[in-house]
Amino acid sequence: MEAHGQTGDVALAISTSGQSPNVLEAVRVARERGLVTIGLLGRDGGKLAGRVDVPVVVASEVTARIQETHIAILHVLCERIDEALFPEKG
Repeated sequence: MEAHGQTGDVALAISTSGQSPNVLEAVRVARERGLVTIGLLGRDGGKLAGRVDVPVVVASEVTARIQETHIAILHVLCERIDEALFPEKG
């Protein structure tokens, strides 16, 4: 985050528990640097839910279900970004 994050960038934080210390620290630095922060989180969102601009919480206690849902969300997000950047391919 410190090496590459710039104002106007988007940081995507992924944590099944929402409590991962390294992800919490990355979000703290991202926000200091003016990045928009999105969290893909599980369970109740943990601490990260209140520290990101856009929390996307998969309300499950089952780690595998949370991770599977995160993967599906990431596939859709990548597809939408691709469509926005390269509309002629659609």
